[in-house]
Amino acid sequence: TVSVIPQIKKAWQTKKVEDISPGMFAILILGVFLWVIYGITQKDMPVIATNGVSLALNSLMLFLMLRYRKK
Repeated sequence: TVSVIPQIKKAWQTKKVEDISPGMFAILILGVFLWVIYGITQKDMPVIATNGVSLALNSLMLFLMLRYRKK
């Protein structure tokens, strides 16, 4: 869940994201989103919470990649 935090910190500080795959993060976000939906349907708060945090962090990383990528 929190493994992307060092990458977010580095991207934020250096504004360099060329070597990061946006496709990988898009697929990861889709998978985590589906886990959140699953957690909601099962009313399973630990699944919702951990995957919700993961969804937010990975979405932030994808946003930074789109914002800082070279045109």
